[in-house]
Order: sequence, then C-alpha cells, then structure tokens
Amino acid sequence: MINIDKELCTGCRRCSEVCPVDAIEGKDGEPQEINIDKCVMCGQCVQICKGYAPMYEEIPTPISKKLYDRGMLKSVKEPIFAAYNKGHVREVSDLLQNKDVFKVVQCAPAVRVGLAEDFGLELGTLTPGKLAAALRRLGFDRVYDTNFTADLTIMEEGTELIKRVTEGGTLPMFTSCCPAWVKYVEQTYPELIAHLSTCKSPQQMAGAVFKTYGARINNVKPAEMYSVSVMPCTCKPFEANREEMNDSGYRDVDVAITTRELAQLIKDKAIDFHSLPEEEFDNPLGNYSGAGTIFGLTGGVMEAALRTGYELITKQSIPSVDLTAVRGGEGFRTAEVEVGDLKLKVGVVSGLKHVEPLMEKIKTGECDLHFVEVMTCPEGCISGGGQPKLIFDEDKSTAYNNRKAGLYNHDANLEVRKSHENPAIKEIYDEFLGEPLGHKSHELLHTHYKSRKEN
Repeated sequence: MINIDKELCTGCRRCSEVCPVDAIEGKDGEPQEINIDKCVMCGQCVQICKGYAPMYEEIPTPISKKLYDRGMLKSVKEPIFAAYNKGHVREVSDLLQNKDVFKVVQCAPAVRVGLAEDFGLELGTLTPGKLAAALRRLGFDRVYDTNFTADLTIMEEGTELIKRVTEGGTLPMFTSCCPAWVKYVEQTYPELIAHLSTCKSPQQMAGAVFKTYGARINNVKPAEMYSVSVMPCTCKPFEANREEMNDSGYRDVDVAITTRELAQLIKDKAIDFHSLPEEEFDNPLGNYSGAGTIFGLTGGVMEAALRTGYELITKQSIPSVDLTAVRGGEGFRTAEVEVGDLKLKVGVVSGLKHVEPLMEKIKTGECDLHFVEVMTCPEGCISGGGQPKLIFDEDKSTAYNNRKAGLYNHDANLEVRKSHENPAIKEIYDEFLGEPLGHKSHELLHTHYKSRKEN
C-alpha cells in the first residue's frame, strides 16, 4: 500500500501533480492524504516526493520506528521520505535463513537496468549477470527470470489476439501485464473489463509455473516452495495478493519486493555488488529472448507480440524484428502493421493519465483499434515506482534514456529475439502445457477480473 507520512509531508503537492488518478488530496502547505479507493498503487508519488526526515532535527517518531513501520531493514541508511510504499523485504530476509523451504526468485526485465544505480554505477547500467550472482549469494535455491514468462505471455496473449481478431472477439484487446492499469479498469471502467486480455502478468505466470512445472523438474513439493519476485513496480505486491492468484494450488507468488528493496537487502548482507562475477540465470525457467527483455519498456509488450503474431499468422519470417513504430515515450500513439492480408491497428498508452479519452471512445464505439498496450508509469516499467529513487529532477531523462537504451541493446545482442523461438518456451509446451490457450495453459496462465466500482 502507498502511504504519506504526515510528520514529513510539507504539502508541496508534487505528488498530486504526478498522480494519474487524482488520488492525492489536501491543501497546499498541509500534509496530504491518499484516497485508497482511487489509488492504483503505481508509486509515482513515491518517486517524486522530496519531503524527507532531516538528519539534524528531531521528529516525533524515531527513524528506527519509521523503518519498522515501513517494512524496511534496520540497516537502511538512505533518507526517509514522506511518500512511501510499505515493503516486504524483512519477510524475504527472514525467509532466506530458513533451510526447510526451497527458495525461488524471479526478476523483471527493468530491474537489470535499475539496480546498479543504487550501488553508484552510471544511470541505466545493464547488469543481468551481477543481478543473478547477487541473488545466489543471498541464498536463493533457484534464480529464474520473469523474462522467461514474458515470452510465455506473448505465446498466450498473441494467440488470444489472433483468436479475437479472426473469430469476432471483444476488440480492442488490452494488455494485462500492468497491475495498476488492471486495477484502474476494474474500479473506473468495469464495463470494459472484457477488453482486457485474460492472460496473467508475467509475474503471476511465473508463480504458477514455478510451483507446478518448476516443482516437478526440481523434484520439490510445491508446499515446500517459497516464490519471491523482484519488481520495478509498487503495485506488484497487490497483484500477488489477489485472491484468484492461486492456480498452482498455493499462493502463486508468495511475496514481491521492489528493485530498491533488493538493493537494501544486498547491502544488508554485506555483498560487494561491484566485485560480483557475471553469472547466468538458472535454466530452463531463466532462459529468455530479446522479446521478453523489452517488456520493461513502453511499447515493448506490443513489439514482442507483433514479432510473434506476424509469424504465427503468416507462417513467414517478419521482415524486420525492430518495430520502431510502436516505440516512444509518454503519451498515446498508434500504428498500423501489415500482417499478411490483415492491417492490424494498434495503440500504445504510456502514462495512465493519457488513457481516459481512449476509454471514452471505446464506450461510444468510435475506436477501430485491434490491440492496445497500456502502461501506468510514464516510460513503462523502467520508470516504475519501485525503481531506484531519482533525487534530482535533472537526472530523470538521463536515467530513463539510459535504461531504455540498455534494454534495447540487450535485445539486439541476444541470439534469439522472438518469444516463439525461445527453446525453453518450446520445451515447456511440449512437456507440460500442451499448446497456447489449451486446457493446461488456460488453467494456470489465465485469469478473470472483477468490478471494484462502488455502486
């Protein structure tokens, strides 16, 4: 949950300016409050907040108590700001001492271009190898990657889109990877829920796969597994806690922490991040394509889906893997992509405040798009509320540009750049899932949504 500490809030209302759903209420110069019925937990207020606990002034509540109340580790030395998300890193720290559970972790694509910033490296430094190494040093039994289930998401979502387009399903189909966006639809436009893809997010697909297929290949009982995710997003713990996210027979993802919390944990355990070797994620559930990598960027889910969708429909290689027409920054953009005889009309919304006009057009039947990606945060997941905090506003554009460049370069340098060509994806369908949208995948990888709108 996102909170504002009234002892530290100066009433500058920067948080109100960035909130995409007008959930922050209060007068200028007075402590602000969050309307939890509106809040989508994106954490942009956490990123922008400048009100912090001064080192040389007394405040009513001791810093140690604030750290505890926020779910933070006692060893944290960073400034304490007014806007914050209550975390779960203490729970993970305790878990890592438990020898009786099989500890599995996954990392979202944006984490590998954010984490190093908290260790003094250049903004946007790409560190997948050191990330994997750090997680092993912390004590995880398997270090897997959300990028793998980003590829899995494309197989399911791309097939779902083709089915909707060719068989007359509800269009446009919206992506469902961003939990803040899904929550927004549920509480603001529940009449448009049918437009959301039924696919779970990559985080939740991973949780379900780890405790079924993963348990089998590791010869571990699912009840003895503990699944942790590291995310750039402050809404991911909410998503992991949704009551329907237990298709493995257990809580699919037991706990989600942010990039910032992982950095705190690495420091707490006195791991020298700079001296870590470059290591690989564990296979097969850590194997990924370039398409899975770019999920961390606005337009990335769309581009990944088009790379695979084109080839599934036409049975031919896509002329160019780099679909720059859907790339960009904050705002709403559209493109038309020729997929065989089909002219596929797509849209990308980056920054939730830009989505309302589109939603109103859909309600009135004026929208002719087939597929729309929506990301709540302004540049997609790389600018998530759980990423390293950018204290100076002038660093923001540099950080975002470098993070984007890091993921695009990572994609370009990988041998496999299409989700359907990932050998580990082929393997999981052959050995376990059967086929996209099949019985097993529907059972584990798809979900439903519900209205949260007050009558």
